[in-house]
Formats: sequence, C-alpha cells, structure tokens
Amino acid sequence: MHGVVKNAKRYVNIFDGIATEMLQQMDSASPERVDVFDELQRQRKHQMAVMQASGERNSIASERGEFLESNRLSTVDEFPTALLRRHETRLLPTASSPAGALRGLRACDIGRLVKVCGIVTRTSDVKPLVEVVTYTCETCGCEVYDDVSRKKNFLPLSKCTSKRCNANKMGGRLFAQTRGSKFVKYQELRVQELPLHVPVGHVPRSITVHCRGELTRQCAPGDTVTLSGIFLPQRFSGFRGMKAGLISDTFLEAMSVDKEKKNYSEIEADDKVDALIDDVADSPDAYSRLSRSIAPEIFGHEDVKRALLLQLVGGVTRTLGDGVRLRGDVNICLMGDPGVAKSQLLKSIASTSPRGVYTTGKGSSGVGLTAAVVRDATTSEMSLEGGALVLADCGICCIDEFDKMDEHDRTAIHEVMEQQTVSIAKAGITTTLNARSAVLAAANPLYGRYNKKKTMAENINLPNSLLSRFDLLFLLLDKPEVEADIALARHVTHVHRFLSNPDLDFEPYDSVFIRQYVAQARQFDPHVPSNLSHAIIDSYVDRRQAAADDGQGAATPRQLLSILRLSQALARLRFDDVVNQNDVNEASRLTHVSKASLGHHGCDIAIVDPKSKAFNVLCNYASQRGTHTVSFQQIKDIAIKKAVREHDFLAMLQEYEELGVLVVSADHARIEFC
Repeated sequence: MHGVVKNAKRYVNIFDGIATEMLQQMDSASPERVDVFDELQRQRKHQMAVMQASGERNSIASERGEFLESNRLSTVDEFPTALLRRHETRLLPTASSPAGALRGLRACDIGRLVKVCGIVTRTSDVKPLVEVVTYTCETCGCEVYDDVSRKKNFLPLSKCTSKRCNANKMGGRLFAQTRGSKFVKYQELRVQELPLHVPVGHVPRSITVHCRGELTRQCAPGDTVTLSGIFLPQRFSGFRGMKAGLISDTFLEAMSVDKEKKNYSEIEADDKVDALIDDVADSPDAYSRLSRSIAPEIFGHEDVKRALLLQLVGGVTRTLGDGVRLRGDVNICLMGDPGVAKSQLLKSIASTSPRGVYTTGKGSSGVGLTAAVVRDATTSEMSLEGGALVLADCGICCIDEFDKMDEHDRTAIHEVMEQQTVSIAKAGITTTLNARSAVLAAANPLYGRYNKKKTMAENINLPNSLLSRFDLLFLLLDKPEVEADIALARHVTHVHRFLSNPDLDFEPYDSVFIRQYVAQARQFDPHVPSNLSHAIIDSYVDRRQAAADDGQGAATPRQLLSILRLSQALARLRFDDVVNQNDVNEASRLTHVSKASLGHHGCDIAIVDPKSKAFNVLCNYASQRGTHTVSFQQIKDIAIKKAVREHDFLAMLQEYEELGVLVVSADHARIEFC
C-alpha cells in the first residue's frame, strides 16, 4: 500500500489498463449505448472479415494499396483503448487518513497521493480536454492516433507515419478528426489554505487543482473542500480545445473532491475534551465563563464579550417552503472612542472562529469584499474569484475601520448582511455566490471621539439602512472615572509585566477549547415553543409602543428577529433543542443594553449603580400596580429585560432585606415591602 501511495501516477495507469481489460472480457455483447468509437471499430473489423472471406485482397490492394491488407490490420490492433474507455479510474486514500494543510506539501510529496483541505477561491469554465487525437491521411487514407495524455509536450502531427507512406516516402498530410478524437471534461480550481492553517503574519498559500470527468462542477468559490489527488511537478502541458497550453505551476491532479457541508466539520475533539465539554455545558455558569474567556487580556466589556460568544454560536438558519431563507447569523457593530480595544476584540474573534477573515475598511474594496472577475494569465479568459465575505462563508468576517470605507464599497455588503448572497453581473459572468457569514464591524465616531452634545446620527457616519442590518450595536466610550481608570491601569500593567492576563476567579478556556465547544453547540437546532411565542410577541409590542410614546425610533421587525437569533444561540450554548424563558430574557437584556448605549442617557448607563437600578425597577412596578406585594419571578424577568443582571438583582434583594426595606418569602415566591 505504501508503494502505491508513493508512486500513485504509475499505479493509476496500471489499474486503468487492468480495469479496461476486465470490462472488455466481462461484457462481450454489444453495449447498451453505442458511441462513435464503437461504430468505427465495428466497421473496421467487419471490413477486414469480409476481405479475408472473399479472397479479394489483391484486387482491393491494387485499388487502395497494400494499406488495407497490412496496415489496416495493424491499425485495428493498435486502436487506443482510451477511445473506448467509458469508466474513470481513481486512486483514493484510506478513510482514516487525515486531511493535511496546503502549507505541509513538500518536494518529497511529488508523485504521491496526498489529501489536503482548503477554500476554493477561483473556478474556471468547464472545457474539453483532448486525450487522443485522431488524424486521417489525405494520401493513403490511414488513420493515425496520437495519445496526448501520455506526453509531456504536445505538438500536432504534420506527416503520416503509416507503412505505405513510409515505404513510398510520400509523407502524406494529416487532418485532425474532431469526431474521432477523445475529449473529457476539464476544469481548473484555485484552492487556498484554511485561515485556521495560516500562521499569524503570513500570506495564505494556494495551489492549482486539475479536475477531469465527473469531478468537474463539484464546487464554487467560497466552498470548503477536501481534495485527494496526485501532487505533480511544476511544469505540465495540457491540450484544450485542440490548442496547447502550458501551466507553469505546481498543481494537484484531483482524484476526489468532497465539499464540506458543515463549517466546523474539520474540528474534531478527543474523548477527554468531549467529556470536559459536556461538564461545561451542564454547569450553570457556562455562559459567563465562556464569554469571559474571550480575550481575557482585555479589561471589561462583559456584555460585549457575551454578544461575541453568541455570534460565534449563531442562531438557526431557516429555509421556508417557497425558498425564502431566514438568516441565523448574528451581525454586531462596535462603535466608540479610540483605545477601547475594538480591534483587539475583532482579531480575537477572527482567530477563534474556524473561518474568520480579518480585513480593514481602507484595505478592502467592493470587489475585495464580495467577488472579483480576473483574467487568467495563461488562457486570457475571465474567471470569478471570491472576496473576503465569500471566503468567510459559514464563518465570521471581521471588518475594522468600518467608517473609513468608501460609500460605494460599503453598499456592496448590504445584500450580504441580510440575504447572505453575492450577486455578480460582470464581464458576461452572471451568477450568485453564497456568503453565509456573520459580520463583525468596528467603527469610530465621525469627530474622532463621541460628542455628547450631538445626536447619535451626527456622531455616527453610517446610513440607517446599514445600521438596521446589525442585530446589536454597542457604543464603547472612554469616560474618565477614578475607580475604573485605576482598575484598567492595573490590568494593563500586569499584562505588560507578565505577558498574561491577571488571575481570575476561574481558569479561562483557551481559543482551541472554545472553538471545539462552539463546534458541538452548532449541531443543535433549537426551536421556540408555542407558549413562549406569545410572551415574545407581547414584549415586542410593548417595546414598540413604549418607544413610540417616548418619541424615539420604534423597534423594527429586524429587532424581533434579533431576539429570536440570540435566544437560539443561548439554547445552543446549553446543548438544548428548546428555547426557554431565561434565554429570551437574556436576549432581551442584550438588545436593551445595546440600544441604551446609543442614547443620550445611555452614555452614562455604566455610572448608575446596578443595585439602585434594580430597586428602581421594583419600586416602579409596585407603584404602577398600587400594591406592596409583587411576584418574585415576574419582577425578576422584568428586571432582566431592563438590562439588570440576575446576580445584581439578587444582591439588591439581599442588601435591602438586611436594611429592613423589604422581605422575601422563604420559598422565593413573593417580595413584600415593609
């Protein structure tokens, strides 16, 4: 087996010849589908049988030359088997052999059967590739066959090589017969290594893949594929459409092309990691610990990190019966003053996500984000090459300096953020590519820093049509506060001294474990039960009415879908197939925090004591209903929807109960004011 893998090209030819002989012996009867090559061979054999039976060799030879008696028979015996071959012989690796990275291919792998994985960035049109060229001599009428597939360099034959032309030294002219030649389907792919395999600071490597026969039309730009094929030397001559073309590049002759249907399919965890993942999923603080493990060297931003964790998990994509597709990916935009670690958060997510692509606004054009039409240097033909959003299919595309993009380039992602497709109509190429990626953008205010004297629209230089496509928008401000500044300075100095984050109250998980945990969480497909749907509807209607009464912008149906996506992501984190009330409450709290951070009063939302805010929610609820006794669970759900965390709410109850302001029943069913 090792010898077959080491010298794969030679053994493919041997197995192909053996398979051809076996098929001819097994099927001696006439085939069900007779093609032109079978008919030509049948006519030649029939003509020779008639000549031998009638004894008219001499008369026929005098009219048509000795070619029919001697050379015709030799031509039939030397009839290329490739003209009659109806099967494809492939050499596949064992199922247990792992797929390596393109960066791991070395010179010692030339001629070997290799298995690699990557992202398709460019595909060419499917064209005919000739294997055997059939010529006809205008002098002697002989047919000459030229097996192009066995040649390193191709030049069309110009003189006849039959016995009669050689004996008479006539050198008859040859004319190619297109109908009598053998063509196969041919396509070139440009495959780039996965972002997971690219070291930090390195340029992704690519390789050209040659697909033949039924391996063509198996993938499109942006697809993640696992390829097995023969790694061949740098120079190779191909024959396309009766014209010779030379490819000066190391390439892979494909033996199989398997398109990955799941984004996280290449991530596999061992038994120990699976057991640890199950323990974390069953723990009540899994949501908090996983979110705090995202970039632990960055101080604060707890709610932002929770939102980024939910973006990694994502919601469930629904496809309706009429083909309408409802996206499940969560789009997040981080806006704020310089120096609040927006770029570091983006790079952390790009490295944690298996298909994370990081780019900047000034460094990306419209075609660089979506798709570009490029001209092939060898054939001078136009081909399609996917951009950042296409390469981040089923992943996360992190766009930094989002506000620095040109307006024309920024409009290219409108379709991607909602429909998750890229429509191309350039240079005669009209197609639609998948761009099922979540967008994580970072932008700065228009005046460098957020100006509290101006409105949000004046501070943020982004159109409302684009902002509405984000599920969550966080405004991160650099506010001078003594206690917060001291804590931040201590955190930063500790990181610079010890090159690690300060000691936390728990052991943070590394990015590899988070990636594996998210991979298993994305396998669940949670749904919203009917009893919870009514609660979500009532909450959405109340929020729209409250926003309209306050003179603010009313909530849109996209925000309702955002709550559903975040709720499904929270259920996935628990490895559950059903969304519960706590998931909806946390999703509503995140959307409330996101919206409150953008308002004028939301700029000082962090200054307010969370316990005081929770007590105000309790007092307002009791005064509106004119009662001194309220339901514990009901007021808890309302407080969480008002952006109050659960532990802050419980701490408030304990503190005010010690002060004698209120009393909580023993069964935690009621709260009564003293």
